[in-house]
Amino acid sequence: MSSNLWCRIAQAGVFMMFFNQTLIGQGAGSESSGVPAAILKAKSVFISNGGSDAGLFPEPFSGDPNRGYFAFMKAIRDAHTLEVVDDLSQADLVLEIHLSAPMGPMHMSKQLGSADALPFFRLTIYDQKTHFVLWTITETIEIAMLQKTHDRNFDQALSHVVDDLWALSKPGTGSLYPHPPARQSGWTH
Repeated sequence: MSSNLWCRIAQAGVFMMFFNQTLIGQGAGSESSGVPAAILKAKSVFISNGGSDAGLFPEPFSGDPNRGYFAFMKAIRDAHTLEVVDDLSQADLVLEIHLSAPMGPMHMSKQLGSADALPFFRLTIYDQKTHFVLWTITETIEIAMLQKTHDRNFDQALSHVVDDLWALSKPGTGSLYPHPPARQSGWTH
């Protein structure tokens, strides 16, 4: 073998030893939750009203289009886990709550897997400094026939959004998504 080849092999060996020590020093063997650090470290939030799509108030849900925003804000404040601030510059995160009413299936046939679209809450978590989306949580509002049941399902879905947010803010992935849909009943948390 030529001396040039031995030099390259030696360089690769030194690099691998350095790389291995760097990984050990950074705790590469430890498991990361995958949740952005900004979410785990947040102490204060600004809650943004993402609104709601047309056609949801006063039927099938009672109240007005701001109902989800005010109920979400109350739930976050009542939990006393995060400080809700009125000044955006004082927040670590921005939580935007939106109630969406997607259009129905594109085709009448369900052979391609299209399903009847249900209204859902979407909570988008932004980093206040960079304005990047860090995470999105969605919760479907289950179907109902009576106004009272529609309202109960609305409140329950919003409660699930709050629970998902609290689960997300805890270290480890075992606590994510505490309310899996009923169709995933075998999934334990």
